[in-house]
Amino acid sequence: MLLNTSKTQPGPNAAGTAVTDRFARPLQDLRLSVLDRCNLRCTYCMPEASLDGQGSFLPVSRLLTDDELERLVRVFAAMGVHKVRLTGGEPLLRPGLPALVKRLAGIAGVSDLAMTTNAILLPRLAAELAESGLGRITVSLDSLDETVFTEMSGGRGSVAEVLAGIEAAERAGFGALKINTVVQRGVNEASVLDLVDHFRGSGHMLRLIEFMDVGNMNHWSPAQVVPGAHLLKQVHDRWPLKPVSDQQAGETARRFEFLDGQGEIGFINSISEPFCGDCTRGRVTADGVFYSCLFSTSGTALRPLLRGGLGDAELTEFIRSLWSQRDARYSEYRNGGEQVRSKVEMFRMGG
Repeated sequence: MLLNTSKTQPGPNAAGTAVTDRFARPLQDLRLSVLDRCNLRCTYCMPEASLDGQGSFLPVSRLLTDDELERLVRVFAAMGVHKVRLTGGEPLLRPGLPALVKRLAGIAGVSDLAMTTNAILLPRLAAELAESGLGRITVSLDSLDETVFTEMSGGRGSVAEVLAGIEAAERAGFGALKINTVVQRGVNEASVLDLVDHFRGSGHMLRLIEFMDVGNMNHWSPAQVVPGAHLLKQVHDRWPLKPVSDQQAGETARRFEFLDGQGEIGFINSISEPFCGDCTRGRVTADGVFYSCLFSTSGTALRPLLRGGLGDAELTEFIRSLWSQRDARYSEYRNGGEQVRSKVEMFRMGG
């Protein structure tokens, strides 16, 4: 399968030249994990039964410091990265997160600073994060049915806590949120339309995500995937939709708007409709390992370089070299019948 690169527009780095991989895909987005721990145990990410106690998580000494995270983002921004998303684990568990956000928001070239969270701690932190310069928030919410939510969250948290977090973000002035829902056949498939009904007209955009084979702990199988086309038909039959005309290159979601004017909905169809050809995302884990694909089996450690005295110019050239060799297209390989084992877990990679 050929990569579709026709929509991709490489961005210039500080030297005026494009930082592109072997398929001419630019490095424009950075997913930055700030912590691998989480207060939930979602079955598709960090199922309780698959963890080997607290030793499964990184000790504090291995986490990148705020200074190191800021330096990395400055280097990536100088190479053309303008979108940075803070992830985890659960990023709100990182001590002093608002102070880190303020530092990252002040970096030249970063025009879009966002965060993905389960929202449970937002009532405490939303206002401070807004004041610190966080631009956007994406919230994970897999069902409004408490029984289904509890099954998927590993018995931790509640729907009420997530909704309270969304309300806190609204009060803090974040405006339109993205609400991510991972759909699993036989688990939360039946509660999808309730979520659509709840968020239609709210100003927020629900995004329905095909259950993906990230990592190995979630015991993924194709039989558990509900194709996005099926979900689209379900929603369209209830509330007619039309495609949004201004879809941007590199977007993960296919966006549709409700014909009655009640906002938009997105479908992230990584399994049934791979979008490798437009992928502009690099990823750095909380301990500083750089990955060029969500489905990677291995990465490159940047922490030793950060702590070993390497200068910014040398670090920039090293990362440029990594990206220029990138040929990741796992979702297309998977659809061709090839599956990779021993992939990095989602809670380490950052989703």
